[in-house]
Amino acid sequence: MPLFKKEITLENVKDMQALVNKFSEYLEDEGYKVQTKVEGDRAILQAQKGGILRDIVAAERALTFTFEKNGENVKVTVGVGKWLQNLGVTALEVLLLSELFVFIDVPEILWNSHVENELLKKLKEIVRET
Repeated sequence: MPLFKKEITLENVKDMQALVNKFSEYLEDEGYKVQTKVEGDRAILQAQKGGILRDIVAAERALTFTFEKNGENVKVTVGVGKWLQNLGVTALEVLLLSELFVFIDVPEILWNSHVENELLKKLKEIVRET
């Protein structure tokens, strides 16, 4: 099974905390369970959408976004990762040094690719609005 993740660069980002908060609010409004951790110029956001099939098949999986700010640009990487327990109390440095993304099968890649593309578009919209 392949490891699947995507990267984009968001330009002209003034406030990473505000970006992560606004994206988190959007995801929660869309029915996702969300957890975030922001420390300085880096952040992790995990989003998990419930449902019976989701709970049975992939209860420990989540869309995982990492954010790394460099000047006014933010590199965003998204992929499927393991839902991290206690994200709020774990040092971000430790999390970013570990392998956040997991191997998934081809049908799941196709679905996740569709969802990730839509969510990355929303992130770009958020940046344009701020």
